[in-house]
Amino acid sequence: MSDLIDDPAEGENAPEFSVSEISGVVKRLIEGEFSHVRIRGEVGRVSRPKSGHLYLDLKDDRAVLASVIWKGVAGRLRVQPEEGMEVVATGRLTTFPGQSRYQMVIEDIAPAGVGALMAMLEKRKAALAAEGLFAPERKRPLPYLPEVIGVITSPSGAVIRDILHRLRDRFPRKVLLWPVVVQGDRCAPEVAAAIRSFNEMTPGGAMPRPDVLIVARGGGSIEDLWGFNEEIVVRAAAESEIPLISAVGHETDTTLIDYASDQRAPTPTAAAEMAVPVRADLSAHVAALEERRRRALARGLEQRRQRLRDVARALPRPEGILAERVQRLDNLAMRLPMALSGVTHRKRAELSRRGAERLRPEALQQDIVRKRRELERWQGRLQPEVARAISDARRRLAALVRTLDTLSYRNTLARGYAVVRAEGQVVTTRKQAAKFAALEVEFSDGIWPVSTDGKPAKKKAPKPARGSGDGSQGSLF
Repeated sequence: MSDLIDDPAEGENAPEFSVSEISGVVKRLIEGEFSHVRIRGEVGRVSRPKSGHLYLDLKDDRAVLASVIWKGVAGRLRVQPEEGMEVVATGRLTTFPGQSRYQMVIEDIAPAGVGALMAMLEKRKAALAAEGLFAPERKRPLPYLPEVIGVITSPSGAVIRDILHRLRDRFPRKVLLWPVVVQGDRCAPEVAAAIRSFNEMTPGGAMPRPDVLIVARGGGSIEDLWGFNEEIVVRAAAESEIPLISAVGHETDTTLIDYASDQRAPTPTAAAEMAVPVRADLSAHVAALEERRRRALARGLEQRRQRLRDVARALPRPEGILAERVQRLDNLAMRLPMALSGVTHRKRAELSRRGAERLRPEALQQDIVRKRRELERWQGRLQPEVARAISDARRRLAALVRTLDTLSYRNTLARGYAVVRAEGQVVTTRKQAAKFAALEVEFSDGIWPVSTDGKPAKKKAPKPARGSGDGSQGSLF
């Protein structure tokens, strides 16, 4: 009987696990042992899907660790990881049973020292320069004397006080301050939004649009100034239609916004000096120009006076030019009375001769006879034409009279109609008649006065109809 039963093989009495069970055990072990770790490595592949999560690899020369940064954490990172960057990541290890792998959930990530930041900065600078954002032809000249200056900085630091003080000393101008955070995670989005918001202002609106912008911050470490190296800030500065002066850090500090701005200032105070000229120097320059203008005008007038004197020497004397003409005028003036007397005598003799010939009785009688004959000749010509014109006019008048009789309203009165008037006006409705105390009713044989109650106004003989008796045409108006 015992021969029929085989002895169990070695290890067959070990417990059995499902795939999910063993994956859960591994997950608990890894998460329990590595719930908080800091790992240093180089960023490898970086993936940014539409979900907003960030997937990347941390690697060294011998191993690769898959990592993930959830959407909420990725939006709060001060530095976005880029391929090739050496970083220190803080988070926890977990597993992904769907692919039988372990991974790191990163909760914070930072460059591994200044060298890593500088390497990333150089890489970003080269990429943006390749797009032409730092090209000199993109830069705009600063206005010589802006009316309004927009300042983007912290409202509580010494930077804004230095800028306002320097502007007050050189040339006071209107200043619009856009307060922003100049350090930390909020720095880059707030500075970019401020630049774009200033550019979106309407020129001449209720809030004046600045003529020049100053982005300023005091000195600090590369980590403190990192917000001004972000791509969003660089692109906003390059796209600004308003000329922009960058004044981030001290003289030795350089950020990417310095390359994209239209002018870089070593300090915020120097930015204020670039924005406006010195009013005293400008006044002195204007005064010097005015003095030069006065001297040039006086010198020009003196040169023209001297030229006039030189030219005048070559001209003849006015007395010599006029002497001959004056003498001729005197000679003609002495001869004029004698000439007038001779002309008068000659014209009088000619008038006497011609008048004697024309005023003789025989000459006048002949002229009268000639005029009478001419008149009789014209009368003979005009009499038939006048008679014909009168006859034609009479025929046209007779035709008009017949037409007038045909169209006369008195023919209508003869058929039994009447015309009602009040105070010389024709009344056509009962409403109009109610306004008058007395009316006149015109019949074909005369006018009968009545009151508005229908009774005769007075007992008297009816008046003759308008227009009757004298052959004239009556009128309804």
